[in-house]
Amino acid sequence: MSEAEAVAIVLLVGAMMYAIFGGADFGAGLWQLRTPSGKLGERVTHRIDYSLTPVWEANHVWLIFILVVTWTGFPEAFGAVMTTLYIPLALAAVGIVLRGSNFAFRHVIRGTPLAWATRLFAVSSVLTPFFMGTVVGAIASGEVPPDGGGDPMGSWTGTLPLLIGAMFVVSGAYVAAVFLVRDAGAAGEEDVRAHFRRCALGAAVVAGLVAVAGILALRADARFVYDGLTGPGLPLVIASALAGLGALALLVRDAGDRLEARALRPLAVGAVAMVVWGWGVAQHPYVLPPEGSEGLTIDAAAAATASLTTILVVFGVAVVLILPAIGLLYALSQRSLLE
Repeated sequence: MSEAEAVAIVLLVGAMMYAIFGGADFGAGLWQLRTPSGKLGERVTHRIDYSLTPVWEANHVWLIFILVVTWTGFPEAFGAVMTTLYIPLALAAVGIVLRGSNFAFRHVIRGTPLAWATRLFAVSSVLTPFFMGTVVGAIASGEVPPDGGGDPMGSWTGTLPLLIGAMFVVSGAYVAAVFLVRDAGAAGEEDVRAHFRRCALGAAVVAGLVAVAGILALRADARFVYDGLTGPGLPLVIASALAGLGALALLVRDAGDRLEARALRPLAVGAVAMVVWGWGVAQHPYVLPPEGSEGLTIDAAAAATASLTTILVVFGVAVVLILPAIGLLYALSQRSLLE
């Protein structure tokens, strides 16, 4: 394994963590669009806020991590993406700002402004992952030339980018609902748990339909990635499908809080994680797949050896010092020891 490939694995780790925790964060905001009326709606909103507040900023540290590793480790690929897909990236950034500010405002305002802040928080929780997904879809379909300057509109508005954008939204909604099922159950809020269980079931069905449509679009528009997913990445795709079906079975059975706490969340997280790793295997050895262009390999896109070595050293330090701190934050949050 080359040093550049090691950095690519580090980047994939960051992408996996953001897909799980950042995705769940966005998904929780999405469920504000489907809040029941009356007292149950108030409890649902309280549960979303209570679950998000201690960790929502930590969840998005992974996005900064991905950006830093990409522009320092693979500057040529970073430049190509930024000069081609600046429109969806800018829209995603606007969504992040709107989402964060309105989530903060919701805790200090009342009345009509609170209702508007809640709507903006929910809508931006959909827009940001959608536009991030279109970026991934555009890269997969070869719409980003290695030298940059691709079509700023047509590159991300095709069938595949739009479907991947939808997949980002619905997968985040699914993982968030599964997390909230556990949180509500642990708090003894059975009506809230039942609400999020229904949300998780609905999101799982929609995710399955979008995934099928996405596979067909991959075959048509991103043959290199499709061949990778049905070739070396197939075991990971199968593992993802089995984990997803296992989580769906538990949701259908509604087997009880103890079983859900032990198996439901790991299965849902595993389904998402395996998709990310499967995608990485399918795209190897390219950063920008050779679809509409000649593509850009990991080694060709890599920065100087000194930069790659620094990234790996810093990542090693982060594993020792920062990851345990983030793990402790999540553990304390799950045990309701943070206010």
